[in-house]
Amino acid sequence: MNTIETRDIVKRYANHTALKKVSIQVPKGSIYGLLGPNGAGKTSLIRIINRITAPDEGEVLFNGKALRQNDVERIGYLPEERGLYKKMKTGEQALYLAQLKGVDEKTAKERLKKWFVRLNITDWWDKKVEELSKGMQQKVQFITTVIHEPELLIFDEPFSGFDPINVNILKEEILRLRDEGATIIFSTHNMASVEEICDHIALINKSEKILEGKLNEIRESFKSNLYEIKIRDFGGFTPEFENEITEKKDQGLHRLSFSTDDGDKARAFLAEIAAKEHVVDFREIYPSVNDIFLSKTSEKAHS
Repeated sequence: MNTIETRDIVKRYANHTALKKVSIQVPKGSIYGLLGPNGAGKTSLIRIINRITAPDEGEVLFNGKALRQNDVERIGYLPEERGLYKKMKTGEQALYLAQLKGVDEKTAKERLKKWFVRLNITDWWDKKVEELSKGMQQKVQFITTVIHEPELLIFDEPFSGFDPINVNILKEEILRLRDEGATIIFSTHNMASVEEICDHIALINKSEKILEGKLNEIRESFKSNLYEIKIRDFGGFTPEFENEITEKKDQGLHRLSFSTDDGDKARAFLAEIAAKEHVVDFREIYPSVNDIFLSKTSEKAHS
C-alpha cells in the first residue's frame, strides 16, 4: 500500500518545465528520500502533494484515492523556507500553530511540553522567538510540523543549519516517528544525509525521475564487487593477488582493496590473510547514493 503515488506529473512555469511526467510511489510506513540537486524539481513536486499548487498534467493519489483538499489536514509539511513570528513567545506561538492544525488547547499543551523536553528547549518556552538561535527556531518549527500527529510528514531540507549533534537528534526523532506509523518524505540535495534513514529513494535530475526503489536493492544493483580488508600490519602481497590489490595506510591501519566477482576467491584471500595478520575489518564496498546519482546522470548524458 502506498501512502502517496504521483502519476505522470507535469508542472510548467512560464518558459520552464519543472516536472516532466514524474511518477513516484511512497510506501506506507517508509522514509522516502526525494533526492536531487537544487532546481531539479523536488520542491515543485512537494508543493503539488501539499495542494499548494496544482499540476498541469497528471494526478496524485493519497492512500489509493485522488488527493483532496481535506487530505492536507493529515499531512505535516516543513518547508525549506522557515518562518516564525519573531516577537511572539516561543511556547505561545507553538500553541497557536498547534491549534490552527486542529489540536485542542489542553492536548496541544501536553504534546508541546513533551516535545520541548525531547528536543531540549524547555528553557525557551517563555522567550521571544527573536532570542532563539537559528537552530532553536528550526527545532520549534519541526515540533509544530509534527504536533497534530499527521499520517504523512514531508521535510524539505530538514537538517539545513543544524550542527552534527542536532542533526543526529533530528534523525532519531524522524526514525521514531516512522516506527510509530508515520510515512515520511525527506527531500534534500545533500545525498549523504539520507544513507542512514531512508528505506526508499527517488533520484530527480533536470525535472525528470531517473531512478526509484528500495535503497538497499539500488545499492546492490550498482555495486562493483569491490572488497576491503583492514589489518594492523601487513608483510606484503601474496603472488596470486599481487597485481590486483591497492594498499593505503589509514590511522595506523593498512587498507587493502581489490575487486573480484568471485566470492570464493575473496573469502580465500581473507582466510589466508587472517592466518598471518591481525584482521580488523573485512567488508564489501557498496556505492554511496551520490556515486549512484553521478553514474545515472553520466549514463543519461551519454545515451
